Amino acid sequence: MSKSLIPAQRRERILDYLALHKIVASTDLSEWLDVSEATIRRDLEGMEDEGVRVRTHGGAIISQHVPLEPEYQQRAMRCPEEKRIIGLTAAALIREGDIIFINSGTTSTQVIRHLRPGIEVTVITNNLIAALEIGDAGFDLTLVGGEYQHKSNSVAGRFAIENLGQIYASQAFIGVDGISLKHGYTVPSNAEAEVIRAMISRTHGPVYVIADHTKWGVVSNYEVAAVDNDLKLITDPGLDEHARAALATRSVEILLANPVPYKI
Repeated sequence: MSKSLIPAQRRERILDYLALHKIVASTDLSEWLDVSEATIRRDLEGMEDEGVRVRTHGGAIISQHVPLEPEYQQRAMRCPEEKRIIGLTAAALIREGDIIFINSGTTSTQVIRHLRPGIEVTVITNNLIAALEIGDAGFDLTLVGGEYQHKSNSVAGRFAIENLGQIYASQAFIGVDGISLKHGYTVPSNAEAEVIRAMISRTHGPVYVIADHTKWGVVSNYEVAAVDNDLKLITDPGLDEHARAALATRSVEILLANPVPYKI
């Protein structure tokens, strides 16, 4: 783990780990994140100041009285390990010189987080969290303009669509909220759906849907694409055999993310 992580990135990783394991020692966090225990203590104190009650003597544990988080943070706490390995798998598909579309969402953010430092690519996104994620990673990041969407920490709308209409990408990675053979790939916001459709239409290479297994069988409000062989699916091994067989009837190529354990 790199020392170049900004505090917000370290704190999000701590929350991801706690969501999965519930408790961790400060010494282990220090070794994993490659920072001093004093830095870890400051991070935990900062998280408490922000209303996330996590600190205990010598480590951290999620309190049962955590106040309600904003919608984006709530989603980030769901299936963090699955999202992490999906992000790793997706990022490994990106090559030098690529121009990449990535939309908003917590799984999409994991792709950006796991891009190899120093890789010469251009990421085009409406994901405002991305600006905080890149640190000194060295790749080019372009944020499309548009109207702020507070629930997803993103931008969308006419201005965003016009900007996307001037760009062609070599690959796209699209996070969705639902996958259904009948209703397609769906998201809850029409504004986000318009952005996704624009990204898909302006991608001349492969388009990957990135979604953990809990999205199977879920139908959200707005369809962005049909479930067919035009789009590939990157998901986690939790996707059951019935779902895989159903997707095979539509000739959907499925890439299963390999579990990669935390090194702590």
